[in-house]
Amino acid sequence: MTTESAIRAHALSLGFDACRFTTAEADPLLAERLRAWLESGAHGDMGWMAETADRRVSPKALWPEAKSVVMLGLNYGPSVDSLAALANREAGAISVYARHRDYHDIVKGRLKQLAAFMLKRAGGGDVKVFVDTAPVMEKPLAQQAGLGWQGKHTNLVSRDFGSWLFLGAIFTDLALTPDAPERDHCGSCRNCLDACPTGAFTGPYQLDARRCVSYLTIEHKGPIPHALREAIGNRIYGCDDCLAACPWNKFARVAREAKLAARPDLESPALAELAQLDDAGFRALFSGSPIKRIGRARFIRNVLIAIGNSGAAALAIRAERLLADPDSLVRGAAVWALAKLAPQRLVALRQLYASERDESVRDEWAKVTHFGKK
Repeated sequence: MTTESAIRAHALSLGFDACRFTTAEADPLLAERLRAWLESGAHGDMGWMAETADRRVSPKALWPEAKSVVMLGLNYGPSVDSLAALANREAGAISVYARHRDYHDIVKGRLKQLAAFMLKRAGGGDVKVFVDTAPVMEKPLAQQAGLGWQGKHTNLVSRDFGSWLFLGAIFTDLALTPDAPERDHCGSCRNCLDACPTGAFTGPYQLDARRCVSYLTIEHKGPIPHALREAIGNRIYGCDDCLAACPWNKFARVAREAKLAARPDLESPALAELAQLDDAGFRALFSGSPIKRIGRARFIRNVLIAIGNSGAAALAIRAERLLADPDSLVRGAAVWALAKLAPQRLVALRQLYASERDESVRDEWAKVTHFGKK
């Protein structure tokens, strides 16, 4: 058995669903495309993308000794319709990847096990493992290794697993025979582009993160732009619309990893309950979940946008109670939500506007009432 075959077999035995190899050489077009994207400002608040751009474009730029890259895929295909939660406007819709245990923990542990196996079989060498937390362009590397291709929505598409693959990478100084890259199979289809609720795609393969629901609900730290709030609907953490629209999902399979089974309480959580979470409650509910990383304030901001879009008058009281929240990001979103559900009640609470000292929150009041206007 060749080294590559042994590595692949061991990867599958560890629970990975795909394992392929590529070189550590840079794609000469990648740096150019990344630079143009950054110069357009489409990365929004993600300053780290620009700060690490030089290391991001090539494995060798990150680690000069690297010769090969082992790309791993772990299927997280959902057992239910990924967009089903959108139908209940009084509940929150959470992206499939965040409805269970944090994938970083699952993938990284197995990458380390596989890396140890590689070095033992080779009798030496060196490795570095990465799971979405270092300046590594996993999706281009995955395409280069043949795991799938970057679709028009810029995410990886697999002929075997559709849209639902977590990616991990092992850089090594071992010389491994590369697999053939995958070619693009999108053809004339534009389902993913048309499915985007906020129009975040400026064209095929071109994403403006500043309009992307996943970016707005996860990476963006400030108030969500008013023009995009209604289109977000009840999506409180991420968005799966462009992924779910892909016809290649007809080949998708339900994840076989038990740790990636969705938690029932995160499949369609009630907005009324989420809005009552204090910091301790937030941390307890999302312990071991990727959602915990954005913190309570950003999460409750998202919940309030969903409450404002719910059309449910009974949820107005949840928004009203958060007008006095200690965090200005929450207070501002609460103003908008209450204005959507019970504007007359907001007018009756003028004293809260008078005592508000945060300019961003006062601006929210001014946008939905006559307060502060000359």
